[in-house]
Amino acid sequence: MKNRRAYLMLGLAVLLGLGAVLLASRWLLGRQPGAAGRIVVAATDASLGQRLTVEMVKLADWPADSLPPGALRDPRKVAGRVLKYGMLRGEPLSEAKLAPAGTLGGLSALIAEGKRAITVRVNDVVGVAGFALPGNYVDIIVHTRTGGESQREHDISKIVLERILVLAVAQEVGRDDTKPRVVNAVTLEVTPEQAEHLDLARSVGTLSLALRNQVDPRPGVTDGATKLTLLGAQEAPLQPPKPEPAPRPRLAQLPAPAAAPRPDTRHCVGVIDGVRSSRECL
Repeated sequence: MKNRRAYLMLGLAVLLGLGAVLLASRWLLGRQPGAAGRIVVAATDASLGQRLTVEMVKLADWPADSLPPGALRDPRKVAGRVLKYGMLRGEPLSEAKLAPAGTLGGLSALIAEGKRAITVRVNDVVGVAGFALPGNYVDIIVHTRTGGESQREHDISKIVLERILVLAVAQEVGRDDTKPRVVNAVTLEVTPEQAEHLDLARSVGTLSLALRNQVDPRPGVTDGATKLTLLGAQEAPLQPPKPEPAPRPRLAQLPAPAAAPRPDTRHCVGVIDGVRSSRECL
């Protein structure tokens, strides 16, 4: 009898233990993020502007609570698409990281809609010692001479374009490198109007690039710098030439009035000699 009760107590303890384990496992499974399925990730490192192939991507499990927005699930849909940004191995792919379908590889895939790419010649000084890298923003400064026949000529340096994106330096479009590269040409992303201004600026003067902060959107409104403002002097305003005074009309010369006879102040004496008379004055 005692053994029967012992067996019953042992069986009950085993059942209670199994129930506790089952409840604990279900509780733990409820707290863990559930799998959202398989999404497309990069199988190898890829640079921007590169055309993807099926071998360059793979499917991978991804937790539901950290699923990237716009994640892709079919590797066949990304075959032939062009990357707009560089990718690292294991990084998930999304539609925002791909150029529109049908886009050819290369620099044209990086140009935003409505923008243009234009190249300017630079050197180690104009190109900010090689620190103007793809993905950076620069301001364009032109140095030229203003004035003409009717105005006084003077040199001026002026910012003509602001916050211009650097697409490529020389033939390189990679944005992962932070080391400076001294090159002889920089390709910029501009609007059609900015392209016209930039082409005119490099034909009338010399260009310089000014590297700016990546997240600073404030415009640099200036009046430009001249030799006088550089030295702290004020430029005298231009004055039109004074007109010559009109000749004054000449008045007709009137004849001078005849001088009145001066009164005779001498003492005179009349002399009578017979029938003749005369006058003698002293």
